[in-house]
Amino acid sequence: MSVDPSTMTDAEKTDHIRKSILEEGRALRRRHPWLEKHQNLIGATIMAVSLLGMIASGTLYIMGVIPWWACIPVTAIFASFIHELEHDLIHLMYFKNRPWANDLMLALGWLARASTVSPFVRRKLHLHHHKFSGTESDLEERGITNGERWGLRRLLMTGDNMMAIFLRPFAMQRAVRQYIRSQKPASRSEARKMSIQQLLAYAPLGNIYYFLFHGWVIIHAVLFTAQLSGNPLTLSTELSTAMNALNTFAVVYMLPSFLRTFCLHFISSNMHYYGDVEARNVMQQCQVLNPWWLMPMQVFCFNFGSTHAIHHFAVREPFYIRQWTAPTAHKVMREMGVRFNDYGTFLRGNRFYTETSEEERQAA
Repeated sequence: MSVDPSTMTDAEKTDHIRKSILEEGRALRRRHPWLEKHQNLIGATIMAVSLLGMIASGTLYIMGVIPWWACIPVTAIFASFIHELEHDLIHLMYFKNRPWANDLMLALGWLARASTVSPFVRRKLHLHHHKFSGTESDLEERGITNGERWGLRRLLMTGDNMMAIFLRPFAMQRAVRQYIRSQKPASRSEARKMSIQQLLAYAPLGNIYYFLFHGWVIIHAVLFTAQLSGNPLTLSTELSTAMNALNTFAVVYMLPSFLRTFCLHFISSNMHYYGDVEARNVMQQCQVLNPWWLMPMQVFCFNFGSTHAIHHFAVREPFYIRQWTAPTAHKVMREMGVRFNDYGTFLRGNRFYTETSEEERQAA
């Protein structure tokens, strides 16, 4: 049955897109019953293969078999699979009836990607993101720079979650307050507990990661500056040994995390809209961002820019199903008016409209 988008409301368009995507997913599962029958096994296998891939890549580098420039991207690609898997786990797409298995996979995924917020904290943040995407209380997207004007500051914050907090403390405080207020805590003590949870969202793995990562960057900056000034520093044997170990850890773990994080956050923060969108209007929440020149970044976030918008319409489809059904999903999304490759978002600070006044933003 043909439909006329010009006569439909955004809610009707959203429903039409969702039904079309879900039907394509059902048709895919009818052709390949194993996709539904073994969904838990598929998720567990992806986790196991990805973890082993990261370990193998790092081991080959330590053994001198592959160079650093091969280890970093290969490890980052395996880590990107785990990120997509974590996202599906948050939506209980695997081991829904076995919480311990779901939590175990989340914990393993966090160990593999310690630069991220705790997945147990992120679960509530992400579910809130779906309800209030693009508003000031959307703490998940605000945390990765969505809605900021582009410049050197945003570039520095894109791959470093701690810098994203330190370089705009007041904006993040406001976002946390808005998030907590939107959760409607029953008492002040509950609100205080939520505030503490956000304060400790990276503890302990993320805090350790960023302490080591920033320390590694600072040490190399000092050594490079001293060398450049003609007064090179000589490290003691103990310090030299520790620095070599930290350099190895940077190649096998920290730099792959930085690369994956930068690519994901660059794409995610620019494909989502912020500030002047209608609450719960999925048609205004995000675009499909998949130009050819972003392909190098898409490699390190599992084609996120092309398929994540599909997830906003059909939440419970696993990430590998979204890849499979993307051609059909994109066709119906384009017909209904979902934006594709709206480059103007980079100039508008991710606003949906060309320009809006403060009063209009508050009203939205």
